[in-house]
Amino acid sequence: MHRGNKYLAALFVSTALMAPLGLQALAPQDDRDHERHEREERRVYDPYHKDYHNWDDRENEVYRHWLEGRHRVYVDYEHLKHKEQREYWNWRHEHEEHEHMEHQ
Repeated sequence: MHRGNKYLAALFVSTALMAPLGLQALAPQDDRDHERHEREERRVYDPYHKDYHNWDDRENEVYRHWLEGRHRVYVDYEHLKHKEQREYWNWRHEHEEHEHMEHQ
């Protein structure tokens, strides 16, 4: 009988942990939410130059330009390997002055 209580407790704990995943899988996906998320500004830390950057539409455009220059398909910045992120920030800092002149 004691063993049965352990199995029942394990079942309840497992169910409690799995419930949020099931609800998320059942939630309808809305493309507008994804587009809205793309437009949201967020801060990204550049550990190589020890500064923050606002990742907004403008930064995303610069990032896409960097990808095109390297003949790469679009990949979210967060999914780049650390080496590629470092390459992007090095390039970004080298081209920062030129970009400020274009947008004035």
